Amino acid sequence: MATVSLRLGDLVGKLGRYPPWPGKIVNPPKDLKKPRGKKCFFVKFFGTEDHAWIKVEQLKPYHAHKEEMIKINKGKRFQQAVDAVEEFLRRAKGKDQTSSHSSADDKNRRNSSEERSRPNSGDEKRKLSLSEGKVKKNMGEGKKRVSSGSAERGSKSPLKRAQEQSPRKRGRPPKDEKDLTIPESSTVKGMMAGPMAAFKWQPTVSEPVKDADPHFHHFLLSQTEKETGSTSIQAADSTAVNGSITPTDKKIGFLGLGLMGSGIVSNLLKMGHTVTVWNRTAEKCDLFIQEGARLGRTPAEVVSTCDITFACVSDPKAAKDLVLGPSGVLQGIRPGKCYVDMSTVDADTVTELAQVIVSRGGRFLEAPVSGNQQLSNDGMLVILAAGDRGLYEDCSSCFQAMGKTSFFLGEVGNAAKMMLIVNMVQGSFMATIAEGLTLAQVTGQSQQTLLDILNQGQLASIFLDQKCQNILQGNFKPDFYLKYIQKDLRLAIALGDAVNHPTPMAAAANEVYKRAKALDQSDNDMSAVYRAYIH
Repeated sequence: MATVSLRLGDLVGKLGRYPPWPGKIVNPPKDLKKPRGKKCFFVKFFGTEDHAWIKVEQLKPYHAHKEEMIKINKGKRFQQAVDAVEEFLRRAKGKDQTSSHSSADDKNRRNSSEERSRPNSGDEKRKLSLSEGKVKKNMGEGKKRVSSGSAERGSKSPLKRAQEQSPRKRGRPPKDEKDLTIPESSTVKGMMAGPMAAFKWQPTVSEPVKDADPHFHHFLLSQTEKETGSTSIQAADSTAVNGSITPTDKKIGFLGLGLMGSGIVSNLLKMGHTVTVWNRTAEKCDLFIQEGARLGRTPAEVVSTCDITFACVSDPKAAKDLVLGPSGVLQGIRPGKCYVDMSTVDADTVTELAQVIVSRGGRFLEAPVSGNQQLSNDGMLVILAAGDRGLYEDCSSCFQAMGKTSFFLGEVGNAAKMMLIVNMVQGSFMATIAEGLTLAQVTGQSQQTLLDILNQGQLASIFLDQKCQNILQGNFKPDFYLKYIQKDLRLAIALGDAVNHPTPMAAAANEVYKRAKALDQSDNDMSAVYRAYIH
């Protein structure tokens, strides 16, 4: 089979073990280094703000493989990305047609002008003498007009005049300033000049970037008025360049390749980070090794060879065993080593882990994530962090790779508490959705009509639609394990008990999830709580 040659500007599809996605080969930012030892192109993905170095063998011509990608990926966001490609092509085609029409019109105008500029010899002398008279007459009027124009311009500020004179938007370089260092495909030269909706590659690296990565935001929670105890949220600096991500030069370790961890690691690798992985079930590491990750034999080895090690495991017991157990994290900790626990656990557990890490000279950050498997795969998680502020900032490029937003919430324990509250609300809502759908069924109402009504009202959300679709289709493939949302409800209720705060709604929801677990639904999606109502 002949090898397909790809060039700058080509529309491509990324195929591999991850869901396929359409993109376009573009020039990388000037200071973004190409991964060593890999033949790859820098690709801008349609329908997202993502850019990445992608191996050549994973890229295929878009048009030739479009149908194949559509069969594999049936997600709504993927379809939106395909629509963005079609819109891009439509606009590019329209631009080409406009340019060709303009060229023809210009040619016709030039020919017409040339015809008019050829006077016959009899008229030429008369026109010349008339012209001389008009020139003399108009010289005085010209002076008046120039003077008037000067006065008019003088009334406007220099900034106003500059804006009127230059139609080009501030911060956007002219097209002839683009640095095209890769041979450009002739089939897409017209497209490159056309409007690129949802496909922006501005501003340039040399320009100041206030919020360089538009899809990612940092939030720092700080005490600003200690007297009143009120807090303020401040935006932090981003390390993104040109809407892409400049990966940290620190070595990254990752422990735990479950539903969430797998998506996180794939995005870290996609954005150019150097990652060493470990998982209790070693076979799960194989796919990531093929994608460029390194293998760690034990948690201690990963921590000792990496600068920052992340961990994402199931519950408090697993988190403690990972750190304190044989060949655990603690054995690899020495002064300067960094540990980031992304597990959803209680505040007491995370405080204990922080103390033992810091006692060995290490640095600690808790960073549980809000989301599900799909959001993890898409790099759209919400990260809640607390602990070492400097370590939070050192993790900036990693957080951008795995999420859309991060919050820094202060001292250790705050992120754990906030995460449990978030999941308490989510779990209770899911139980209420299931309760409503079953009530509709037993009273003779259409469950689909109920969903349609909810989707048109104030409760409309992706979460609501996806979970209801799971129930209506009987598809409970895990996106967020039922056993884990029940665990989070239990921990949230305990958090309320510790401060003598009532949590009756969460307690009621917890009982329904416990009933679902008794019906062997633990390893299904949380939406399988529906089955607790129909048995």
